[in-house]
Amino acid sequence: MANLPRLFRLLVIVGVLLRQGLDEFLFDRGPARAVAFLRYLSPWYWLRARRQSRGQRARQALEQLGPLFVKFGQLLSTRRDLLPTDIADELSQLQDAVPPFAGSRAMTIVTRALRQPLDAVFERFDPEPLASASIAQVHAARLKDGREVVIKVVRPGIERAIRRDIALLYMLAGIAERHSREGRRLRLVEVVQDYQRTILDELDLLREAANAVQLRRNFKDNDRLYIPEVHLDHCRSNVLVMERIYGVPIDDLAALRLAGIDLVQLAETGVEIFYTQVFDHNFFHADMHPGNLFVAPEGNYIAVDFGIVGSLTLEDQRYLAENFLAFFNRDYKRVAEAHIRAGWVPRETRMVEFETAIRTVCEPIFDKPLAEISLAHVLHQLFQTARRFDMAVQPQLVLLQKTILNIEGIGRQLNPEFDLWKTGKPFFQRWVQNNIGIKAVASELRQRIPNWAQQLPDVPEQILSLLKKADEGQLEIQWRSPQLESLPARIVQLEKRLYGAIIAGSLMIVAALLFGLDRGPAGPHGIPLGSWLSGAGAVLILLFNFRGRRN
Repeated sequence: MANLPRLFRLLVIVGVLLRQGLDEFLFDRGPARAVAFLRYLSPWYWLRARRQSRGQRARQALEQLGPLFVKFGQLLSTRRDLLPTDIADELSQLQDAVPPFAGSRAMTIVTRALRQPLDAVFERFDPEPLASASIAQVHAARLKDGREVVIKVVRPGIERAIRRDIALLYMLAGIAERHSREGRRLRLVEVVQDYQRTILDELDLLREAANAVQLRRNFKDNDRLYIPEVHLDHCRSNVLVMERIYGVPIDDLAALRLAGIDLVQLAETGVEIFYTQVFDHNFFHADMHPGNLFVAPEGNYIAVDFGIVGSLTLEDQRYLAENFLAFFNRDYKRVAEAHIRAGWVPRETRMVEFETAIRTVCEPIFDKPLAEISLAHVLHQLFQTARRFDMAVQPQLVLLQKTILNIEGIGRQLNPEFDLWKTGKPFFQRWVQNNIGIKAVASELRQRIPNWAQQLPDVPEQILSLLKKADEGQLEIQWRSPQLESLPARIVQLEKRLYGAIIAGSLMIVAALLFGLDRGPAGPHGIPLGSWLSGAGAVLILLFNFRGRRN
């Protein structure tokens, strides 16, 4: 009996797919072909849409299945490395807007979460929601101290519904992968896993609060982006209380012009904010669509909804900076090298073959004016090419690609001549200069020297202990290791000589440092320690050289 609701939901899904003419995904592959005739018994099959594109039919099916499938479709639209372009474009039009639930229910949820009456915290609570989406809805309120806030409340029962539909998605994805080559290519189970992780993270509003606090801290000295203040004392896993902001929606061009906002400058500022988050802060708002961005009267950006953020490793940042710079210099060999060096494609990949594939796909892009070249499209082309060479697409880079796509769309809406590359190139170049090369090495040394200086006084004592053990016959150097044992004997001897030379050289260096002191410490028999170490280093060098010649 417990499975009856799930079975009924599955029948609803099958019915919607039949009505939208998507039944080939169910009956044209694998064992299901044996019962394919059953679709002709369904009235949905005969009433289905016939003249619409497959992308339109897929979008409408997800809309009919409800808000959780709409959100799944939105996620799918960002996976342009997996989906055909026509389907991805159509799914990107999905709107995450659903009817609100009762305001009285929201007030009850907040009261229970805070464990105190509403009037103990709020001077006013508006039961009419400002906005409503699939995961939560937002209400206006005023704190006891007079500050205006918004309260985000997670929909009641939403987690149970999410887990029910995710279980069905896993089942359908598994069937598709087992019986369809296309299903395996799209890696549908992996996509469902990504969706599960993303949507369950969005249910935790404490996580969103922490993201907002971090972004606000990052931009505390930068007036180009304003992040509303989060009232952490009143936040819970299903309730978020945040400063209320007022601004013009970023896509309301008429209102922006009426307010005297310079749209060209606004587009460039948005790109600078994005690159600052990615390359300077390494923490970026990954849901920067028009519904989450506003413009203040002063012309600065205001962001809301911080449920999805991204972060890149140093290797990811290097991958992006090097690839974009090399791509626009048409240096495809460097692009190939960057992929292999980052480990995105196997080390044994043939460089020339990989370089040729990248050139074949990317060179036609340069037929367009530079301002019309999409960085998101470039990243997509790199992903597509690398996939042929067994590149596993990194989720954080796909998230970044989605964000770049949003930024480019907003920028070109504000300014049709918008050039994302022109604004971004200085960021790439500066990052490469600061993180690769002599300047980066000098910076790393400056950071390490204080730690070395702190440990330097212990070095003479450690060396004395080493010499004492050697003098007493207690020093034993073990050369055994799986790597050494697998090498020929001659190479092992060379390894030993090399390690001995390193030890001897280290002793000589420390001796030189001690000789440089005005009054170096004394060693055994009153002889300066520097002399002892210098002699020990010389003896070791002679010893290993003699043994090497004899062998």
